Amino acid sequence: MSSHRLEIKDLTVAYNRVPAVHHVSMEMQCGHCVALLGPNGAGKTTFFKALVGLLPLESGSVSFHGHSIRGTSSELVYLPQRSHQDSDFPITVQGVVELGRYLKLGLWKHFSEHDAAVVDEVMQTLQISDLADRQISALSGGQQQRAFLGRALAQEAHVFLLDEPFTGLDKGAQENLRETLRKITARGNLVIASHHDLKTVPDLFDQVILLNGELIAYGETKEVFTEENIQRTYQTEVFSGVPHHQHRHHHES
Repeated sequence: MSSHRLEIKDLTVAYNRVPAVHHVSMEMQCGHCVALLGPNGAGKTTFFKALVGLLPLESGSVSFHGHSIRGTSSELVYLPQRSHQDSDFPITVQGVVELGRYLKLGLWKHFSEHDAAVVDEVMQTLQISDLADRQISALSGGQQQRAFLGRALAQEAHVFLLDEPFTGLDKGAQENLRETLRKITARGNLVIASHHDLKTVPDLFDQVILLNGELIAYGETKEVFTEENIQRTYQTEVFSGVPHHQHRHHHES
Protein backbone atom coordinates (compact mmCIF):
# COMPACT_ATOMS: atom_id res chain seq x y z
CA MET A 1 0.00 0.00 0.00
CA SER A 2 3.03 2.31 0.20
CA SER A 3 2.49 3.41 -3.39
CA HIS A 4 -1.23 3.93 -2.82
CA ARG A 5 -0.92 7.57 -1.99
CA LEU A 6 -2.11 10.91 -3.29
CA GLU A 7 0.74 13.40 -3.56
CA ILE A 8 0.05 17.12 -3.81
CA LYS A 9 3.03 19.39 -4.36
CA ASP A 10 2.95 23.20 -4.21
CA LEU A 11 -0.66 23.36 -5.43
CA THR A 12 -1.78 26.90 -6.26
CA VAL A 13 -5.11 27.81 -7.87
CA ALA A 14 -5.99 31.40 -8.75
CA TYR A 15 -9.02 33.35 -9.93
CA ASN A 16 -8.09 36.38 -12.02
CA ARG A 17 -4.50 35.95 -10.82
CA VAL A 18 -5.57 36.14 -7.16
CA PRO A 19 -4.66 32.87 -5.38
CA ALA A 20 -7.65 31.06 -3.83
CA VAL A 21 -5.51 28.11 -2.70
CA HIS A 22 -1.80 28.61 -2.55
CA HIS A 23 1.29 26.44 -2.08
CA VAL A 24 -0.48 23.39 -0.63
CA SER A 25 1.69 20.29 -0.28
CA MET A 26 0.82 16.97 1.38
CA GLU A 27 0.98 13.20 0.97
CA MET A 28 -2.10 11.16 1.79
CA GLN A 29 -2.23 7.38 2.16
CA CYS A 30 -5.23 5.33 1.02
CA GLY A 31 -7.41 3.68 3.64
CA HIS A 32 -8.27 6.88 5.51
CA CYS A 33 -11.37 9.02 5.95
CA VAL A 34 -10.20 12.63 6.00
CA ALA A 35 -12.09 15.79 6.97
CA LEU A 36 -11.39 18.96 4.98
CA LEU A 37 -12.09 21.84 7.35
CA GLY A 38 -12.07 25.59 6.92
CA PRO A 39 -14.38 28.63 6.94
CA ASN A 40 -16.52 29.71 3.99
CA GLY A 41 -14.23 31.06 1.29
CA ALA A 42 -11.27 29.01 2.53
CA GLY A 43 -10.89 27.29 -0.85
CA LYS A 44 -12.26 23.83 -0.02
CA THR A 45 -14.36 23.40 -3.18
CA THR A 46 -11.59 25.04 -5.24
CA PHE A 47 -9.16 22.48 -3.80
CA PHE A 48 -11.42 19.59 -4.82
CA LYS A 49 -12.06 20.94 -8.32
CA ALA A 50 -8.34 21.47 -8.88
CA LEU A 51 -7.56 17.88 -7.89
CA VAL A 52 -9.98 16.46 -10.48
CA GLY A 53 -8.99 18.85 -13.26
CA LEU A 54 -12.07 21.10 -13.24
CA LEU A 55 -9.85 24.12 -12.53
CA PRO A 56 -6.38 24.79 -13.97
CA LEU A 57 -3.37 24.86 -11.67
CA GLU A 58 -1.41 28.07 -11.38
CA SER A 59 1.46 25.95 -10.12
CA GLY A 60 2.17 22.57 -8.60
CA SER A 61 1.28 18.98 -9.38
CA VAL A 62 -0.99 16.12 -8.33
CA SER A 63 0.01 12.46 -8.60
CA PHE A 64 -1.53 9.15 -7.58
CA HIS A 65 0.24 5.77 -7.44
CA GLY A 66 3.33 7.71 -8.49
CA HIS A 67 1.75 8.81 -11.78
CA SER A 68 1.09 12.47 -12.52
CA ILE A 69 -2.57 13.45 -12.89
CA ARG A 70 -3.30 16.16 -15.40
CA GLY A 71 -6.90 16.97 -16.09
CA THR A 72 -9.58 14.40 -15.33
CA SER A 73 -8.74 10.92 -14.06
CA SER A 74 -10.87 7.85 -13.35
CA GLU A 75 -8.82 7.40 -10.16
CA LEU A 76 -10.33 10.52 -8.54
CA VAL A 77 -14.06 11.18 -8.30
CA TYR A 78 -15.64 14.42 -7.10
CA LEU A 79 -19.17 14.32 -5.67
CA PRO A 80 -20.53 17.86 -5.22
CA GLN A 81 -23.20 18.71 -2.69
CA ARG A 82 -26.46 16.87 -3.36
CA SER A 83 -28.16 20.14 -4.35
CA HIS A 84 -25.72 20.30 -7.29
CA GLN A 85 -26.25 16.70 -8.40
CA ASP A 86 -28.94 15.86 -10.93
CA SER A 87 -31.17 13.71 -8.74
CA ASP A 88 -34.24 14.47 -10.90
CA PHE A 89 -32.91 12.58 -13.92
CA PRO A 90 -35.20 9.57 -14.58
CA ILE A 91 -32.89 6.70 -13.66
CA THR A 92 -33.03 3.88 -11.13
CA VAL A 93 -30.50 3.22 -8.38
CA GLN A 94 -29.16 0.23 -10.30
CA GLY A 95 -28.89 2.43 -13.38
CA VAL A 96 -26.81 4.97 -11.44
CA VAL A 97 -24.38 2.28 -10.24
CA GLU A 98 -24.20 0.70 -13.71
CA LEU A 99 -23.39 4.12 -15.14
CA GLY A 100 -20.19 4.07 -13.08
CA ARG A 101 -19.30 0.73 -14.64
CA TYR A 102 -19.88 2.09 -18.15
CA LEU A 103 -17.58 5.02 -17.30
CA LYS A 104 -14.92 2.46 -16.37
CA LEU A 105 -15.43 0.39 -19.52
CA GLY A 106 -15.45 3.21 -22.05
CA LEU A 107 -17.55 3.40 -25.21
CA TRP A 108 -16.58 0.26 -27.04
CA LYS A 109 -16.44 -2.48 -24.40
CA HIS A 110 -19.34 -4.85 -23.80
CA PHE A 111 -21.08 -4.90 -20.40
CA SER A 112 -20.24 -8.44 -19.27
CA GLU A 113 -21.30 -10.83 -16.53
CA HIS A 114 -18.25 -9.68 -14.60
CA ASP A 115 -19.44 -6.08 -14.79
CA ALA A 116 -22.90 -7.12 -13.60
CA ALA A 117 -21.25 -8.96 -10.69
CA VAL A 118 -19.23 -5.83 -9.79
CA VAL A 119 -22.43 -3.75 -9.75
CA ASP A 120 -24.18 -6.36 -7.58
CA GLU A 121 -21.25 -6.52 -5.12
CA VAL A 122 -21.10 -2.72 -4.83
CA MET A 123 -24.83 -2.49 -4.17
CA GLN A 124 -24.63 -5.19 -1.50
CA THR A 125 -21.65 -3.48 0.14
CA LEU A 126 -23.50 -0.16 0.33
CA GLN A 127 -26.80 -1.86 1.31
CA ILE A 128 -28.77 -0.43 -1.60
CA SER A 129 -29.70 -3.73 -3.32
CA ASP A 130 -33.26 -3.40 -2.05
CA LEU A 131 -33.47 0.02 -3.72
CA ALA A 132 -32.31 -1.26 -7.13
CA ASP A 133 -35.53 -0.45 -9.01
CA ARG A 134 -36.34 2.79 -7.19
CA GLN A 135 -36.06 6.07 -9.07
CA ILE A 136 -33.16 8.15 -7.74
CA SER A 137 -35.51 11.14 -7.39
CA ALA A 138 -37.74 9.16 -4.99
CA LEU A 139 -34.94 8.50 -2.47
CA SER A 140 -34.02 10.25 0.74
CA GLY A 141 -30.86 12.35 0.84
CA GLY A 142 -28.85 9.61 2.54
CA GLN A 143 -29.99 6.97 0.06
CA GLN A 144 -29.05 9.23 -2.85
CA GLN A 145 -25.59 9.67 -1.33
CA ARG A 146 -25.08 5.91 -1.20
CA ALA A 147 -26.25 5.52 -4.81
CA PHE A 148 -23.77 8.14 -6.05
CA LEU A 149 -21.01 6.56 -3.95
CA GLY A 150 -21.95 3.23 -5.58
CA ARG A 151 -21.47 4.78 -9.01
CA ALA A 152 -17.95 5.87 -8.01
CA LEU A 153 -17.11 2.43 -6.56
CA ALA A 154 -18.35 0.68 -9.70
CA GLN A 155 -16.09 2.99 -11.69
CA GLU A 156 -13.21 1.66 -9.55
CA ALA A 157 -12.22 5.12 -8.43
CA HIS A 158 -9.71 5.14 -5.59
CA VAL A 159 -10.03 8.67 -4.22
CA PHE A 160 -13.45 10.06 -3.28
CA LEU A 161 -13.78 13.84 -2.86
CA LEU A 162 -17.09 14.62 -1.16
CA ASP A 163 -18.48 18.15 -0.76
CA GLU A 164 -20.38 18.40 2.56
CA PRO A 165 -21.85 14.87 2.37
CA PHE A 166 -23.35 14.98 5.88
CA THR A 167 -25.21 18.29 5.39
CA GLY A 168 -29.00 17.96 5.57
CA LEU A 169 -29.01 14.36 6.79
CA ASP A 170 -30.85 13.37 9.95
CA LYS A 171 -28.99 11.52 12.69
CA GLY A 172 -29.87 8.05 11.38
CA ALA A 173 -28.82 8.91 7.84
CA GLN A 174 -25.58 10.41 9.12
CA GLU A 175 -24.82 7.18 10.98
CA ASN A 176 -25.56 5.13 7.86
CA LEU A 177 -23.27 7.34 5.79
CA ARG A 178 -20.52 7.09 8.42
CA GLU A 179 -20.68 3.28 8.21
CA THR A 180 -20.69 3.46 4.40
CA LEU A 181 -17.57 5.60 4.35
CA ARG A 182 -15.86 3.21 6.76
CA LYS A 183 -16.62 0.31 4.42
CA ILE A 184 -15.16 2.29 1.52
CA THR A 185 -11.93 3.11 3.35
CA ALA A 186 -11.68 -0.50 4.58
CA ARG A 187 -11.53 -1.50 0.90
CA GLY A 188 -8.38 0.61 0.57
CA ASN A 189 -9.95 3.78 -0.79
CA LEU A 190 -9.19 7.33 0.28
CA VAL A 191 -12.14 9.52 1.27
CA ILE A 192 -11.73 13.29 1.68
CA ALA A 193 -14.89 15.13 2.72
CA SER A 194 -15.42 18.82 3.40
CA HIS A 195 -17.29 19.21 6.66
CA HIS A 196 -18.53 22.06 8.81
CA ASP A 197 -19.79 20.49 12.06
CA LEU A 198 -16.64 20.53 14.18
CA LYS A 199 -18.25 18.66 17.09
CA THR A 200 -18.67 15.51 15.00
CA VAL A 201 -15.19 15.46 13.42
CA PRO A 202 -13.51 13.02 15.89
CA ASP A 203 -16.35 10.50 15.50
CA LEU A 204 -16.38 10.61 11.68
CA PHE A 205 -12.78 11.12 10.54
CA ASP A 206 -9.41 9.62 11.44
CA GLN A 207 -7.45 12.39 9.70
CA VAL A 208 -7.98 16.12 9.24
CA ILE A 209 -6.91 18.80 6.75
CA LEU A 210 -7.23 22.37 8.06
CA LEU A 211 -7.29 24.82 5.16
CA ASN A 212 -7.74 28.56 4.87
CA GLY A 213 -6.26 29.58 1.53
CA GLU A 214 -3.09 27.83 2.64
CA LEU A 215 -2.59 24.57 4.50
CA ILE A 216 -2.76 25.17 8.25
CA ALA A 217 -2.29 21.54 9.35
CA TYR A 218 -2.75 17.96 8.16
CA GLY A 219 -2.47 14.71 10.09
CA GLU A 220 -4.14 12.31 12.48
CA THR A 221 -7.29 13.77 14.04
CA LYS A 222 -6.08 13.22 17.60
CA GLU A 223 -2.87 15.12 16.84
CA VAL A 224 -3.89 18.10 14.68
CA PHE A 225 -7.55 18.71 15.56
CA THR A 226 -6.63 21.04 18.41
CA GLU A 227 -8.08 24.31 19.67
CA GLU A 228 -4.94 26.14 18.55
CA ASN A 229 -5.14 24.86 14.97
CA ILE A 230 -8.90 25.50 14.81
CA GLN A 231 -8.37 29.11 15.91
CA ARG A 232 -5.58 29.55 13.36
CA THR A 233 -7.84 28.16 10.63
CA TYR A 234 -11.05 30.02 11.43
CA GLN A 235 -9.30 33.12 12.83
CA THR A 236 -11.92 33.47 15.51
CA GLU A 237 -12.51 32.54 19.12
CA VAL A 238 -15.98 31.17 18.32
CA PHE A 239 -14.69 27.63 17.98
CA SER A 240 -12.24 27.74 20.80
CA GLY A 241 -14.31 25.55 20.43
CA VAL A 242 -13.88 21.84 20.72
CA PRO A 243 -15.68 21.14 24.03
CA HIS A 244 -13.36 19.69 26.67
CA HIS A 245 -15.25 16.41 26.88
CA GLN A 246 -15.01 16.12 23.08
CA HIS A 247 -11.29 16.87 23.29
CA ARG A 248 -10.78 14.07 25.80
CA HIS A 249 -12.86 11.70 23.69
CA HIS A 250 -10.72 11.89 20.60
CA HIS A 251 -7.55 11.47 22.59
CA GLU A 252 -8.99 8.26 24.00
CA SER A 253 -9.92 6.81 20.62
